[in-house]
Amino acid sequence: MYVKQISVFLENTKGSLSKMTRLLADAGLDLIALSIADTEHYGILRCIVSDIEKGVKALKEAGYTARLTDVVAVCVPDRPGGLAEVLELLNDEGISVEYVYSFVRSSGSYALVIFHLSDLEKGTKVLTEHGVKLLQQEQIRSL
Repeated sequence: MYVKQISVFLENTKGSLSKMTRLLADAGLDLIALSIADTEHYGILRCIVSDIEKGVKALKEAGYTARLTDVVAVCVPDRPGGLAEVLELLNDEGISVEYVYSFVRSSGSYALVIFHLSDLEKGTKVLTEHGVKLLQQEQIRSL
């Protein structure tokens, strides 16, 4: 029940994000979720696109350093305390959240959140055992 995420190293210079997103657009890829962590000289862009394999290929052919990472896409109840409850389930089992970002494709009763966990297998098991809905790659593409 993992989702593939692309991680791309970008120089922290004017226009580098615009150039990379134009490359994805020209390849016909829909950018579904996006997060950037930056430093003074470079940034790490993490994204989920409509066609992961095509996205990695386009990026690598253009000279970008890109790699795939497994993450978990979680439907978090969209109400006060919803995220806290999911995080507490993971914390109670000793699973660390290494990073997290959210995305919205349609409104509803759930927030859609991407988690990178210290132990993906154990984390997905804990969440599903507690009735937390996880999305698969195909489901994200159709949002």
